[in-house]
Amino acid sequence: MTEKPAHLQLAQPEDDHSVSEWEAAAAGVLRKSRRLTDEDPDSLVWDRLARTTLDGITVAPLGTPAHLEGLTTAGRPTRTGAWDIRARVDDPDAALANESALGDLAGGVTSLWVSADADTDLRTVLDGVLLDLAPVVLDAPAAPLAAARALLALVAERDVQPHPATNLGVDPIGAVHRGVAGEDGWQDDLVAVARLAQELGVLGVVVDATAAHDLGASDAQELGYGLAVGAAYLRVLVDAGLSVVEAARLVEFRFAATDEQFPTIAKLRAARRLWTRVLELSGISTGSIGESPMRLHAVTSRPMLSKYDPYVNMLRGTVAGFAAGVGGADAVTVLPFDSANGRPVEFGRRIARNVNHLLIDESHVAKVADPAGGAYAVERLTDDLAVAGWAELGEIETSGFDTFRGRVAAVVERREAEVARRKRPITGLSEFPDLAETLPERDPHPAADAVRRYGASFEELRDEPAGQHVFLATLGPVAQHTARATFASNLLAAGGVAVDVAGATTGPHDLVSRYAGQPVVCLAGSDAAYEQWGAAAAAALRDAGAQHVIIAGAPADYADDSAAMGVDALAFLHRTRSRLS
Repeated sequence: MTEKPAHLQLAQPEDDHSVSEWEAAAAGVLRKSRRLTDEDPDSLVWDRLARTTLDGITVAPLGTPAHLEGLTTAGRPTRTGAWDIRARVDDPDAALANESALGDLAGGVTSLWVSADADTDLRTVLDGVLLDLAPVVLDAPAAPLAAARALLALVAERDVQPHPATNLGVDPIGAVHRGVAGEDGWQDDLVAVARLAQELGVLGVVVDATAAHDLGASDAQELGYGLAVGAAYLRVLVDAGLSVVEAARLVEFRFAATDEQFPTIAKLRAARRLWTRVLELSGISTGSIGESPMRLHAVTSRPMLSKYDPYVNMLRGTVAGFAAGVGGADAVTVLPFDSANGRPVEFGRRIARNVNHLLIDESHVAKVADPAGGAYAVERLTDDLAVAGWAELGEIETSGFDTFRGRVAAVVERREAEVARRKRPITGLSEFPDLAETLPERDPHPAADAVRRYGASFEELRDEPAGQHVFLATLGPVAQHTARATFASNLLAAGGVAVDVAGATTGPHDLVSRYAGQPVVCLAGSDAAYEQWGAAAAAALRDAGAQHVIIAGAPADYADDSAAMGVDALAFLHRTRSRLS
């Protein structure tokens, strides 16, 4: 019998390893990085490597069967095959919007998410779009009824039956939270659009939970918001004479997908589970609604995007799109990488839609339904998020959306603190910034919604670079100072502060000879160099005119400020810039 190649061999009994073996291996790595001492037990790796989400959920570093004890999974993703590739069409210029729509459809997009208002010329926007083949999802928060009627008029004019996945897109509560509609009378718009959708045989309602996400909500808060809005819409539609089944069949949900891969997968899986429970409590079986009780559209997060080093957004969008597909989304929108810079150009739109093609056609992510199903860590996180999301639903049902905004504000504050300390690093912005980069030139987007990006505080510093440089006073040869010099220069660059590097030096006199009168200096060297001549270097630089001395590392009595791992980077940068000015 021919022996199988090594890469096709089945696992053997000797390939099995115990949890204690993993603990020992992980502890060895942590001891090398000084995160564990020789006296600490190996089992402490669980605490050291675990992370806590903004919802207070502990995510273990390794999934084990023990994590699923007592859990019963339900509401698994039901999508089979490729997801609907949905492009966002939001240019207020109807001709430009049409150009984008046709280009996306020619490039393989399968549905359009169209932004509109009372004055939008949908005839021009959708010129050449085959409405019976390409679903159109309207997004007209300020004028949902007018936009719905305009689309229906266009359908009648062309005498076609629109694709059944077409959605008239009314979401009045979302419009309130986005600040584009008042709180009074939203029920009338909801019922009117829903009846039009029923007559036409299409969807009519969108529960857009990204309205909460864009405010800064956590994953569980986004889930709770979506459920609360969905339940509110069911109540209004049932009171208007629809059955619960009829109302539920009109609804599509929209959630944000972020570059936090596993939380996104778990959030989408939890959403299905929770909506299934809402329908059960409403007295209907999920089978009576159709093959899938929840239509789920995932769109890559806008707050996670960065204006600086925007090409990193391609990576963020790819991870988020992958997570959305794995999480079972029926439709996925990957926003163009240059969305934070203004009007996306064709290159950005092409990359966005091709992310989906790469995931579906080349990586075959859609070949398996619920590929994360059964993974211990994902199942545990799904359950934890479902519990937290259900609790948030209870809070909203009890206290309303006013207290919800207060809870979101608390999460925003925690996230801001983590971003400031770079515990939530943003590549290209708070980490590895490039002050010499040339941003892609984009026309301003006149209809772009105001969303505060997670890195906005750093972007504000980069928008107005410091007028003077910091003198990076490197102590000793390059091999000895390069680690802290790199740390300091990256930290300062994150705040729009450039550095002038001394280079290899042999002592205070040599260091001062490179000094050019900058008001702020930053010492960067090894602990041994600091001990040997750090104080002398600081004194010499002060005598030469330095007004503010920083040390890269632990605080020292001869320095005015210090910067080390874990420092509040934003506070440090503001202090430094004030000294420079």
